[in-house]
Amino acid sequence: MGVKTIKCLLRSSVCHAMRLKLSMNVSRCSSSQPNKLENSAKRLQFIPAADSKHDWIGPPNRLSNLRPIIYHVPENETELEKKLRILRQETENWNHAFWTNQNVTFNNEKNYFILSQLKEKGITERDEKGRKRTLNSEEMAVFYKHFLDENCSRHANYNKEWYRRNFAITLLMGRLAFHNLWGMFAQRRR
Repeated sequence: MGVKTIKCLLRSSVCHAMRLKLSMNVSRCSSSQPNKLENSAKRLQFIPAADSKHDWIGPPNRLSNLRPIIYHVPENETELEKKLRILRQETENWNHAFWTNQNVTFNNEKNYFILSQLKEKGITERDEKGRKRTLNSEEMAVFYKHFLDENCSRHANYNKEWYRRNFAITLLMGRLAFHNLWGMFAQRRR
């Protein structure tokens, strides 16, 4: 693989890093084959074309708010490429599971807090017109601070693991880029 493949890998990693900022429903990024990604297929609502040669980034998941990615499996995938693809997919799945759990916990605790504060004030959950009542930003700040304080170590552990995983992915991408460049130079010498 040559410079084109390296650019493709770099573009793929940039897309991976910016998946939260993408606003398209389904976008092509860099490579994919759905039949070999059983773990991620469970949470995906879209399936790219079978002949696709690109990674596919789907619409945000309603629970995790993360965009799922289906990574392309090349026909002649090397062991190093396979190791990188699997590590990236495992990281995607781990990240999705963490944020799904975190967001569900946050929403449940927030709803409980709002209901308890309304009950404490002697107010019903809905107003006369049937609209859901809310608390003002100062009242909600109490909940947000409590939630962040309660989950501080969990977020710190998440960040450590996130950096560890991304460092491992970056090292593998560097090894792959070096291997591909080395192969390109060796081929030119012949």
